[in-house]
Amino acid sequence: MSLDRFYPIFDSTDWLKRLLPLGIKLVQLRIKDVDEDTARREIRLGRDLCREAGCTLVVNDYWQIAIEEKCEWVHLGQEDLDAADVAAIRKAGIKLGLSTHDRAELDRAMALSPDYVALGPVYPTILKKMKWHEQGVDKLTKWKSLIGDTPLIAIGGMSIERAAGAYEAGADVVAAVTDITLNADPEGRVRDWIKATR
Repeated sequence: MSLDRFYPIFDSTDWLKRLLPLGIKLVQLRIKDVDEDTARREIRLGRDLCREAGCTLVVNDYWQIAIEEKCEWVHLGQEDLDAADVAAIRKAGIKLGLSTHDRAELDRAMALSPDYVALGPVYPTILKKMKWHEQGVDKLTKWKSLIGDTPLIAIGGMSIERAAGAYEAGADVVAAVTDITLNADPEGRVRDWIKATR
């Protein structure tokens, strides 16, 4: 299974409605601080929008809703993993992506045979307060040597300009958030990402 090399992450389906028509083929919906009904509505809509657009949707965190709504992918951070029922996720036929920051987290992730591993933040990120400092591109090379054929996602402070170095270092996929959402022209930025990565 090969994933698209460009992996934008959005916090609402408003972004999906706006940017999926440009040709995004892999996207994560990362919804924070909403009640369960709102999360379910967003995930259901995201699922339908992505199916229509021929795009792979990855649901961040809400694994129970992902199972109930028959989504295909879930992404879990290490804290989310503590509470998640991985066996139930797998039984539902859902593919699983996992965040990692250090070797212990990577070992824990690989023990679960993930469908991809994310390493971050590769560069400093303004998105969330992280206890992890920037990992640097060299760590991508190390991670890739440890995980072999499992797809490796580079995340954190990524831009088109930095993506080439991440791919060269061993990343299969580059995730972008604020490089798009804080851009003065998000549509133009997505078009440039697609051009640069396909």
